[in-house]
Amino acid sequence: MGVLNVTPDSFSDGGHYLDLAAAVAHGRAMVDEGACIVDVGGESTRPGADPVGEDEELARVVPVIEALATDPVITAGLVRLSIDTRHAAVAVAAVAVGASIINDVSAGLHEVAADLGVGWVAMHMQGDPRTMQQEPVYDDVVAEVQTFLLDRAAVARTAGVPEVWIDPGIGFGKTTAHNVALVRHIDVLVASGWPVVLGVSRKRFLGELTAASDGDHLVTPPEDRAEASVAMATWSFARGVQIVRAHDVRATVGAARVVG
Repeated sequence: MGVLNVTPDSFSDGGHYLDLAAAVAHGRAMVDEGACIVDVGGESTRPGADPVGEDEELARVVPVIEALATDPVITAGLVRLSIDTRHAAVAVAAVAVGASIINDVSAGLHEVAADLGVGWVAMHMQGDPRTMQQEPVYDDVVAEVQTFLLDRAAVARTAGVPEVWIDPGIGFGKTTAHNVALVRHIDVLVASGWPVVLGVSRKRFLGELTAASDGDHLVTPPEDRAEASVAMATWSFARGVQIVRAHDVRATVGAARVVG
């Protein structure tokens, strides 16, 4: 799942693809590099991010999805488009112009997905983007995230969602220790039978891990986390994760092919 953020403030690539032509070109480049899904997001959900109004989010994502939907590989069904949103109106508009998956960090849009007959990714998040990294606490992060996601998946299936994925929400209301525990025990979610999505690409906890391995007290910046991201993707693919979100699509696809 190639990440296409059309935002000014995403943690890794904010501001790079605000221009429509640049966004569409990047989306098509990720398709050429082997992405099976292009995930378009118009609201940053990085820690501390302020919410974006629906009108602004719509203006950012709809033209990009509409343009990408005309690509031959999209129209042939070889690659799918996903909308990364927590707002129902944005999801509806995105599906109307070509998205077939709702990637939902709020885990609350299952009824929208059911009504539209599209896929739905339920992600776990403690709190909201503005507050989620303010001392997140769990008694057992793996068990609590699993319980939440299995409940949301069952509710979605009962509502009639045709495709359901679960995502532990790495970095969304979790410390580095929580993130590592979830990745280490990702087989627990895989064993549930629901297909698993994992988003670890370029995230801060990887910067902390690589800095520690280098004996450096400075967190490695996002642009220097590609190797760690691919390593985590490889680990995940080998344990049965079906979708990995990636900024570095070519390298991640190569890892997936080797593991597969």
